[in-house]
Amino acid sequence: MSQSEPIHIIGGGLAGSEAAWQAAEAGSKVILHEMRPVRGTDAHQTDSLAELVCSNSFRSDDAEQNAVGLLHEEMRRCGSLIMRAADQHKLPAGGALAVDRHGFSAEVTRLIENHPNIAIAREEVPGLPPPEWRNVIIATGPLTSPALADAILSLTGEDSLAFFDAIAPIVHFDSIDMDIAWKQSRYDKVGPGGTGADYINCPMDKEQYLAFVEALKTAPLHEFKDWEKVPYFDGCLPIEVMAERGVETLRHGPMKPVGLTNPRSPSVKSYAIVQLRQDNALGTLWNMVGFQTKMRYGIQAEVFRMIPGLENAQFARLGGLHRNTFLNSPKVLGPDLKLKADPRIRFAGQVTGVEGYVESAAIGLITGRLAAADARGEPMATPPETTALGALVAHITGGHIEAEGYSGARSFQPMNVNFGLFPEVSVVKPEGAGRWRGNDRTIAKRKAITTRALEDLAAWA
Repeated sequence: MSQSEPIHIIGGGLAGSEAAWQAAEAGSKVILHEMRPVRGTDAHQTDSLAELVCSNSFRSDDAEQNAVGLLHEEMRRCGSLIMRAADQHKLPAGGALAVDRHGFSAEVTRLIENHPNIAIAREEVPGLPPPEWRNVIIATGPLTSPALADAILSLTGEDSLAFFDAIAPIVHFDSIDMDIAWKQSRYDKVGPGGTGADYINCPMDKEQYLAFVEALKTAPLHEFKDWEKVPYFDGCLPIEVMAERGVETLRHGPMKPVGLTNPRSPSVKSYAIVQLRQDNALGTLWNMVGFQTKMRYGIQAEVFRMIPGLENAQFARLGGLHRNTFLNSPKVLGPDLKLKADPRIRFAGQVTGVEGYVESAAIGLITGRLAAADARGEPMATPPETTALGALVAHITGGHIEAEGYSGARSFQPMNVNFGLFPEVSVVKPEGAGRWRGNDRTIAKRKAITTRALEDLAAWA
């Protein structure tokens, strides 16, 4: 393979943009193929690169005690474009890293457009890449065009496994009744750019909560066709599906009241609390945390206005849903993320079976570097499994264990980065301590994992 040949990257989402940046920064020429605006999708609203579709949160930024926070830090140390733009456009969000979605996407687009080694081709790639493309990354995400998806599935001989991501509503701040709601982060935690009062909290008593749950359970839903009836990923369940799982499910999920105190009645514990997170830099839009939904548009506002503080809520965007497709990566991809049936092609992003913005970009980061090494004719290993980057790759390419009871159907499901994907690490009790107290062992173990990860990353990065 000649280094003068360009690397072709299909898809300008977070994974494709990150892959393009990493390969270009390594000296390779890159052509980034993005079909928008020539062909739209069911979820995107702009033709910008790295558009954030579902949420504006990159989740926890704690690099010592949280796996996704560790992934943030590893990516920063690898010169990540996505983390650079996220840090530049971050919003207050307690212990999380949330971004101004428009500023973030505009920054990624600007940097990609101005990179001397990257050319952007606004076109759809209808089917498999042409045979003369010898170094390809497919990063088309969960909204892969039907023509390309069919070609990939035909090549691999695999059936697709689809699920739906439901999108949470966004509320105009000036329509929220702040005489009822209040600002506070859970346990007053201060995160990147935050104050400890970074969420809007809407309290419910028991009667209000039970009425709300009943409304969710009886609301008319979008009607799926038979071929669309597929499992949901537990990390992004629609709010009404959670309500169906039991009357207390929401109180132990997105509506849990712990760590929050209503300043107007501090002695009265709320039965449930709905949180909203800032969605743009101006603070004019707020995202309903965990309230992704498949309810019909006509009923959404009516049901959500049952929430105290949102009685007069005006919605900048109602909830929606889009179809997602991902590969059976443990079967069809090699440990270097190459397609076994056609090794000139690598895959990156959500189509590989990772879940989440940061995880998708992380796989893009790895494939961009591997593709650039191929272009130079140099061998390059994937990151060590002791790192967050390596743990993700290891899981999607071989760490998954096929579950029993699926009658031959594929059980591989999208996965967020988590400490369960890392190799075990041993910790010892502090000198003089008779036994571990409370969560001390868990805290020590997580710190040991994250310390080891950053040390092992240094050689690879």
